[in-house]
Amino acid sequence: MMTKNIGNQRDQLEMLTIDQLVPEDHLVRKLDAAIDFSFIYPLVEDLYSSTGRPSIDPVVLIKMTFLQYTFGIRSMRQTIKEIETNMAYRWFLGFGFHSEVPHFSTFGKNYVRRFADTDLFEQIFYRILKEIMDQGLLSSEHVFVDSTHVKASANKRKFTKKTVRKEARAYEEKLQLELNLDRQEHGKRPFSPDSFEKEEFKEIKESTTDPESGYYVKDERTKQFAYSFHAATDEKGFVLANLVTPGNVHDSIPFQSIIDTVIENVKRPLVVAADAAYKTPAIANYLVENQMLPAFPYKRPMTRPGYFKKQEYVYDEHFDCYLCPEGQVLKYRTTTRDGYRQYSSDPKECAVCPVLQNCTQAAKPQKLIQRHIWEDYLELSEDLRHHHEIKEVYNRRKETIERVFADAKEKHGMRWTTLRGIKKLSMQAMLTFAAMNLKKLATWTWKGPQMA
Repeated sequence: MMTKNIGNQRDQLEMLTIDQLVPEDHLVRKLDAAIDFSFIYPLVEDLYSSTGRPSIDPVVLIKMTFLQYTFGIRSMRQTIKEIETNMAYRWFLGFGFHSEVPHFSTFGKNYVRRFADTDLFEQIFYRILKEIMDQGLLSSEHVFVDSTHVKASANKRKFTKKTVRKEARAYEEKLQLELNLDRQEHGKRPFSPDSFEKEEFKEIKESTTDPESGYYVKDERTKQFAYSFHAATDEKGFVLANLVTPGNVHDSIPFQSIIDTVIENVKRPLVVAADAAYKTPAIANYLVENQMLPAFPYKRPMTRPGYFKKQEYVYDEHFDCYLCPEGQVLKYRTTTRDGYRQYSSDPKECAVCPVLQNCTQAAKPQKLIQRHIWEDYLELSEDLRHHHEIKEVYNRRKETIERVFADAKEKHGMRWTTLRGIKKLSMQAMLTFAAMNLKKLATWTWKGPQMA
């Protein structure tokens, strides 16, 4: 039988508290029980004047941002609207039924005037991470590194072309030292320090809306201004470190900085897993020399179809030369400023070679192979790739770092941003990953209401 609700209880009076309106297992209760947010007061004490008009409680300001990023609310303006009507959010902030909710611009003004040039958000991130470690939930023996692109708040058609200096590589000084030693061992004159100081430039597209973003091209359909959010997680999916760069910065460039941060704030991992973009001689060298095992995937050779692949040329370590598939010796020629040893064949022998067309298309019948001075480390990582334990670690990427990025975009509003500039995007990254860590901590440690 169909029932019609003919009663109007909109004006019904009740005597109750906000606490009674919030379900016992609501996420805000779990967040509130997981950590005491009063740790924020000492962090911001020096940012406030001892005199003047009373400010908005800084804990309330930070909690508002946690509501935004935990529940994936698209903006602070929308977050304020949600707080006005959502009793659970009011309960989390310590508000009553009629408490005045701050204006949506309050956090923005405080960010500009107080928080912009501080490490407040980084301290909040690592305070939550410390709580996770204290609870014994962190498992950082295996670390997973990756990045994801976040669409910038910028029109991809509004840009200017600009020539800029190429980014300095973190390992540049070490590479210069070792390649000069390599040249000396081969009887070559070392490069002078001045020759390395030559600046290299490249042409980029710079957004007129958000100049700090980077033009990102994935395929013919995906061309946009974006930022790259780099992160490292443990094997349980807790974010250990994060960094924001323009979207046109290669993943391998901030890798060392990310791992150094993990070592400094957590501990040195035993194995570091990353995808093929990180499979470079420099990264392999860095990991192995710092007592960490690389877990990299198979990387498809870049050789054109119909030509011999590099692995078909055998390297003879004792004689320091390569042997081609036809048995000819490619002798050492020089070591370049980029750290590559060059090995070349005899043009006279190549001229009469029956498989020359499968070897090279150079105008001069000569094969040239380059081998990085840290190629041994890359070959070690390739050998490790076949070990069962390393395979198991690498296969967990989809359950850790990839799931973190998927959740961040689908549930926490990180698919695109309304903020502009590296500093503000770094704040968003820190707060988003801190909220995700806190959410997992709260869910795993929640004991529920205690029975009387």
